[in-house]
Amino acid sequence: MIPKECKRLAEVDFPIAVVSKHAAREKSIRHGHPSTLHLWWARRPLAACRAMLLGLLLPDPCDAHCPEDFKKQARELLPKVQGKVGPKDGDLRKALLHFIGEFSNWDLSSDRTFLEVGQGLVKAAHPEETPLVVDPFAGGGSIPLEALRLGCEAFASDLNPVACLILKVMMEDIPRHGPELADELRRVGNEIKEAAEKELAEFYPSDHDGGKPIAYLWARTVRCEAPNCGEEIPIYKSPWLSKKGAQKARYFKESPDGRCRALVITSNPLGGPVEFRIARGEGSEDSRPGFVELRGTKAKGTNANAICPCCGAVLSGNKKHLRVQRQLAAQRGGTDAVFDAKGNRIGGARLLAVVTLKPGQQGRHYRLPTQNDYEAVWKSQKRIREIIEEWEHGGKNGLCPVPDEPLPPIGTLGFRVQRYGMLQWSDLFTARQKLALFDTLNAVHRSETPELAPLLACALNRVTMSDMSCTRWNAVAEKMQHTFGRQALPIVWDFAEVVVTANAPGNWKSGYELIADVIEASRSTRSLQAQVADATEHPLPDETAGVWFTDPPYYDAVPYADLSDFFFVWLKRAMPGHPLLRDPFDPTNLLTPKMREAVQDETKRDDGRPKDRAWFEETMAKAFAEGRRVLKEDGIGSVVFAHKTTEGWEALLSGMIRGGWTITGSWPIATEMGSRLRARDSAALATSVHLVCRPRIEEKTGDWGEVLRELPNRVGDWMERLQSEGVRGADLVFACIGPALEIFSIYSRVESAEGREVSLAEFLEKVWEVVGRTALEQILGTAEAEARNGLAGALEEDARLTALFLWTLQSTNGEGKSQKEKGKKEEIEEEVETEDEKEDKPKKKKPGFSLIFDVVRRFAQPLGIHLPEWEGRIIETEKGVVRLLSLSERANQLFGEGGAQAVADKLESNRQISPQLLLFPQSTRNSAPEIKGRGRRKKSTGEVQDESLKTQRGATTLDRVHAAMLLQAGGRANALRALLKEELEGGPDFLRLANALSALYPKDSEEKRLLDAMLLAMPR
Repeated sequence: MIPKECKRLAEVDFPIAVVSKHAAREKSIRHGHPSTLHLWWARRPLAACRAMLLGLLLPDPCDAHCPEDFKKQARELLPKVQGKVGPKDGDLRKALLHFIGEFSNWDLSSDRTFLEVGQGLVKAAHPEETPLVVDPFAGGGSIPLEALRLGCEAFASDLNPVACLILKVMMEDIPRHGPELADELRRVGNEIKEAAEKELAEFYPSDHDGGKPIAYLWARTVRCEAPNCGEEIPIYKSPWLSKKGAQKARYFKESPDGRCRALVITSNPLGGPVEFRIARGEGSEDSRPGFVELRGTKAKGTNANAICPCCGAVLSGNKKHLRVQRQLAAQRGGTDAVFDAKGNRIGGARLLAVVTLKPGQQGRHYRLPTQNDYEAVWKSQKRIREIIEEWEHGGKNGLCPVPDEPLPPIGTLGFRVQRYGMLQWSDLFTARQKLALFDTLNAVHRSETPELAPLLACALNRVTMSDMSCTRWNAVAEKMQHTFGRQALPIVWDFAEVVVTANAPGNWKSGYELIADVIEASRSTRSLQAQVADATEHPLPDETAGVWFTDPPYYDAVPYADLSDFFFVWLKRAMPGHPLLRDPFDPTNLLTPKMREAVQDETKRDDGRPKDRAWFEETMAKAFAEGRRVLKEDGIGSVVFAHKTTEGWEALLSGMIRGGWTITGSWPIATEMGSRLRARDSAALATSVHLVCRPRIEEKTGDWGEVLRELPNRVGDWMERLQSEGVRGADLVFACIGPALEIFSIYSRVESAEGREVSLAEFLEKVWEVVGRTALEQILGTAEAEARNGLAGALEEDARLTALFLWTLQSTNGEGKSQKEKGKKEEIEEEVETEDEKEDKPKKKKPGFSLIFDVVRRFAQPLGIHLPEWEGRIIETEKGVVRLLSLSERANQLFGEGGAQAVADKLESNRQISPQLLLFPQSTRNSAPEIKGRGRRKKSTGEVQDESLKTQRGATTLDRVHAAMLLQAGGRANALRALLKEELEGGPDFLRLANALSALYPKDSEEKRLLDAMLLAMPR
């Protein structure tokens, strides 16, 4: 084995930028990628895991203890994939880092030459025995899969049975049977498809013109409660059916039809007059289509209004008047249409449109529903009732044909459907969807291919997340969007019902074809044993593992067990009696284990104790202690973390230190796409920080003074390095915690001069202070460094607070993209938003930036910034979020009422607020604003004297910069020149702050344009 003193590459250096590029790109790869085998939440990119494992396993050639045999073999292997390696140890290190970066590319992950070199390097570094890589929170299996790819042994475990089944299929079944398994899966899958087509033909009838439906678009409905009305209100988010260019764009819209209104389907009117419509009646030419509007959204899930298309009355969905929610609850979610005894629809879900494919014609076609469509639904309802009645009359032997297991209780993180009356898992599916899944399941059972059973079950689960009532129709891609666009199960008002036997996304064939692609792309011949296990009671003996590498749960971020029950209930029916599909700790539990799951969730209790923060920290400490126990003395560990709250970090780090670990390295890798839902309108992290750690061998006490003296240099050096790799903002802040902890976690205890033990929380406060001060020194210059030592020169508190706000909100992976480009990606991205949003947002987004209060407080407090003093002046705090006020909101403070009107009215009227990137509302270039008087008559711009545009006495430097920006936006050149002349004569602070803010604003933002234009107007 490598000497303990010999450092691995991950602790010395790492190709952050290259690996980040490949890791972020991997999110968009579908065919053949292991992530398409089965959905699992918060799955780590394989690129990051592969690169990190190589960094952990390979020694640093520049280390004095690095074995000569390794250096010799590495020089022989690396030229197979790159040029000749130079003679120096530094050249070899550079070549190894280059290989790690290149091999993180998905396109090279199965390349035989790269595999040979990667496995050869690992073997050269560990000649005596193949390292065992252990992951106790294996989840979707990214880490153990990459361990096998590099030739290591691996032990993967997870508390969740669904995760363990994914691990078993990916790393046991596929390697055991090889690529030929793909052909067998396709053969059997096609047989199942043909059998299901015959059984379901009458429930998905073809059109008279030969068109075959591929999807039915439904809307949940409620009844108007206005007097003398009572009409039906179909609730939908968007009327768009297709957005594929002006010629192909289609939507449905209202058309007068007697007292109320009917639906028509028409072309896009935005590019000209209506070209055609498929319905009777004359439709409005309004370019804003739709006759039902879901107003605003819900704060904590209770704020959706529906407007009656007939009388215009509003059916409230706010907190006090839950009419929409109550009506849907009475319908068990309103998922199904309601029929009378003769098969006539009388309520419930309403068909909006049918999507078809026509023989010999390209593209999707859209038509209005017919009675024939409703009749097929009515038949399916009768058939599924017969199936359930047969099961009940047969003594209820075995599982119910449809999942009757209960949904988690109301209040569970990520779940909202229960408050709309969906109380069992089967309530999420329409009757026809239940029937389609039941018949497909029967065909799977008749296939009699035991080796394919887990693969077919995974294919079925791909269908279940598409063929259910919380899906969305993607009008850009013209396809169904499955329900799990994020880690939640929200209510969706209008949904797409796919035809499971049709040739379209979300069908049965696409399910097994994606899995067959994964099998063919797999090159692993090594397998591991997947096991259900509690990470706090690991089954391995002491000192077994060479590498302990895991991605643990993040505090309260993802309700893995509750979400996985969606798949678990169908897996039990696909593979009844399978030993993995049970709770080994509670035989009475019909669902996945919850009590032992290491997730903070106070709706659940463990032995009577609520699973609160203290419980979570204790549980993580036990898990880390177990990792310390199973790791060899000279082993190495790594922990992935991407939580954006300071509480989450403290919980994780507290567990690591209490578990006996010391952090020796920290590498942030960009693993998230900036366009994902959680990144929008927030400072959500784009990177995942990979902490490198080792067992703490010696229990010793550290001196608090020495730790504090070393901290600024460590943080400053690391910030400079990370910024050179493109890491920015909140990502940079949290990435600095790792190296800072290197000088704290080497001690089992740190004491002050008085003998008082210094807590982790106290140390982290100092880390935030040092990061904040270092950032200000970089942003605002040497005067801030002098101010730190008690000398004059620091800017006022509001300037420092604003600068830190903007600095923290910089994006690691969003730079260089226009809003148009980002918007386009958000439209076509597969994991689009699936909730009828925005249930988590206010009705109208306020202008300005926002940050979590705790983040702002941790920066402000140690830097002497008193937040209450700036409340209502430059910031506004509400519900745990701090918002930096917009420029127009500050106009009254700076100029008084008359002057504020002179420069701010047009800013307000022309405002174009875009998420997070624009601090100030947009204004028209080189135009003067309209001036509103106190009476009815509007004043002209010229009636406001420049004298009224002078800032008030006692204004700060930031006030004066904002005033100059307002004057620039309002076209007040004379007032602007006067202000700038006065500022230049008064000292350098104005120009220093203006240049700093210009550098912090995004390149394409309006505020940067205003500042740059103002700076160009500075007198020479």
